[in-house]
Amino acid sequence: MTKTPQEIELMAASGRLLASVFTHLDNMALEGMTTLEIDARVERFIVDVLKARPASKGQYGYGFVLNSSINQVVCHGAPSADDVLKSGDIVNLDITLEKDGFIADSSKTYLIGSVGPQARRLVRTTYEAMWKGIRAVRPGARLGDIGFAI
Repeated sequence: MTKTPQEIELMAASGRLLASVFTHLDNMALEGMTTLEIDARVERFIVDVLKARPASKGQYGYGFVLNSSINQVVCHGAPSADDVLKSGDIVNLDITLEKDGFIADSSKTYLIGSVGPQARRLVRTTYEAMWKGIRAVRPGARLGDIGFAI
């Protein structure tokens, strides 16, 4: 389906709002917070400040605004009052929001406190691999081309 210039601008606006959520998180001291506390703060920011809708909450019965994947959790971990972020943790926060009918979806990995060199290398290497995969996306490319680049 081809988007109109107006629809593309609405998509971009949703993306800019989501980017501002991550800027908001960048300025939070995450160490010592539970992932459930982070979820609540992100929800307040999306709803009260951005006047948008957290798109994940309620989808397929999911009760949270974000996914929080700590350390060995590969993706889509659920926020919990028992998951307290501590120094040395790696956490990926995956967030979606909807504004004017268009959904933005992104995630960002945070290094909490003092993270060891192996963990830093893991995060750096996976980030570089992501960009190699993105650069391989082009008309005519196949999924295998992207996988090979990664």
